[in-house]
Amino acid sequence: MQNKAYIHLIFLILLSATQNAMATKLSPSLEGDAAPTTISVAVASNFTVPMKLIVQNFKKKTRLKVKLSFSSSGKLYAQIRNHAPYHLFLSADTTKPIALEEQFLTVKASRFTYAIGTLALWSPNPEFKIDDLATFHNLKNNYIAIANPKIAPYGAAAVQVLKSLKLYDALNPKLIRADNVAQAFQFVSTHSAFAGFVSLSQLRVNNRFRKGFIWVVPQNKHSPIRQDAVLLLPGKSHKGAIQLMRYLQSVEAKKIMGGYGYRLP
Repeated sequence: MQNKAYIHLIFLILLSATQNAMATKLSPSLEGDAAPTTISVAVASNFTVPMKLIVQNFKKKTRLKVKLSFSSSGKLYAQIRNHAPYHLFLSADTTKPIALEEQFLTVKASRFTYAIGTLALWSPNPEFKIDDLATFHNLKNNYIAIANPKIAPYGAAAVQVLKSLKLYDALNPKLIRADNVAQAFQFVSTHSAFAGFVSLSQLRVNNRFRKGFIWVVPQNKHSPIRQDAVLLLPGKSHKGAIQLMRYLQSVEAKKIMGGYGYRLP
C-alpha cells in the first residue's frame, strides 16, 4: 500500500509540473515581448527634422524602438517595390503611395495625407532678391540647387515655379540637380550653390529661420505638395507601427509639423 501511495504521489507531482510548464509556455507575458520588433519607417528627406522630433515624443510615450530611413520618395518607393522590410512609408507626394496601393503592397484603407509641404527659395546671402533670378543666368559660377524632379516632389515643384516665372529655359544650365531635397539644402549650405529650392522646414533651427534670403513660394506657383503616409504589408500586424500611424495624426504631432512650416490637411 505504501509503495502504491508513493507512486501515486510521484505521478501527481510530475503531472503538476507538466501542467505548469505548459501554462508558462502558452500564456503571454504580462510585460509583452522581451525584445519587441523595431518599427521600420521610410521617410521622405524633406520631413527629416520634424519626424525625428515626432518619433522622440512617441518613444517617450511608448518606449518602442523606431528606425528611420531618410531618402527621396522615388528611391524609397523603389526599395519598397523590391520588398524592403519597411512597416510605414511617409512620402513627399501622393502618387507613390497610391502606386503601391495599386500593386497591393499596402494595407487597405491605411493611406492618409499627413502634411502639405511648403517650398522655399533660400540663399545664405541676405542681399539676394527674387528679382535677381531674372539676371541670374548672366552670372558666372552661380548655381541654383533643386532636388531631382524625376524622383523628388520638391524638385518637380521647383521646376513648375521656374516655368511659371518663365525662367526655366534660361536657368536650366545653372541648375544643380540633387538626389533629394536634403542634398539640395546641403549644396546651398556648403556654398556649392548660390541658392536653392528647399523645404521651408529645413530652414527652421531652434524655432528661428536661418539667416539669409528666404522666399516662401506662393502656393499658386506649383501643384500642392500633398504628402501621404501609408501602412505597408509588413506592418499589417505590427502593433507598434499601427500606434505610430495613429500618433502621426495626433494633435501633438500636427503641432510639430505646423511649427516647421507644413500646412495641415
